Amino acid sequence: MRNITLFTRNGCPQCRMTKRYLDTHKIPFTEHNINEEPEYIDYLKKKGFQQVPVLEADGLDSFSGFRPDALKQLAV
Repeated sequence: MRNITLFTRNGCPQCRMTKRYLDTHKIPFTEHNINEEPEYIDYLKKKGFQQVPVLEADGLDSFSGFRPDALKQLAV
């Protein structure tokens, strides 16, 4: 099983869609909301991300945005 981390923020439709996809496919993940945990903002910026959602998973390249094509790789 992969370790999956999802970085989100309040009021983000793409974040909600990504979480819904993971929940629907029963894919466990750890969520960090940058509104509640602002220390992750610098972490994401250092990795080159400027928007959320950002998903990190063992064995996959990190990506941002709602990406059903990339999320499908987690569902196998």
